[in-house]
Amino acid sequence: MPGPGRTRGTGVRALIRLHTVFARGTLAKDKVNKYGYNKFLDINKDISVSINKEKIMDDSRWDGLKGYITNTRLPAQEVIPQYHGLWVVERAFRIGKSTLEMRPMFHFTGKRIEPIFTFASLLTRFTRNLNATIRKIGIKMSVDKVLEIAKTITTLKIRLSNGELYSQTHSTQHHSKRPLSP
Repeated sequence: MPGPGRTRGTGVRALIRLHTVFARGTLAKDKVNKYGYNKFLDINKDISVSINKEKIMDDSRWDGLKGYITNTRLPAQEVIPQYHGLWVVERAFRIGKSTLEMRPMFHFTGKRIEPIFTFASLLTRFTRNLNATIRKIGIKMSVDKVLEIAKTITTLKIRLSNGELYSQTHSTQHHSKRPLSP
């Protein structure tokens, strides 16, 4: 079955392009993987390449269908609903990488992977709560835009000689003509 969220079948245009490139003799190594041609090619030890028509016919059975590959023990009827919720986690990671400027980490042991998923779940919860708050207040902005603006807000706190605390919040960029409340 194909990977999550993509249609398995190869388009007719891609197959026409494969035949054209093959007929010209310009089927280079960089194009084989780039266009997904490699699944339709037979490469023998003499490094001769031929198009495998059986693989094309087999692949065409999946045209227009979407499938999911998983290693979970969830029943099949639960896999698709779980996958449909995956966008929330992906969005949280995207916000973490872009808006919060976190860098991706590549870890392979359970001891190192678990904290990343814990952080992703916290980031997902934060994103949901922020989104709910934005809607409740009636702000017509996305979570990404609110976080972008929040990075430009600074609060200045000064303790005066008489002991009073003076506090003023301002934005380093002008996002609206309304002043921020102190």
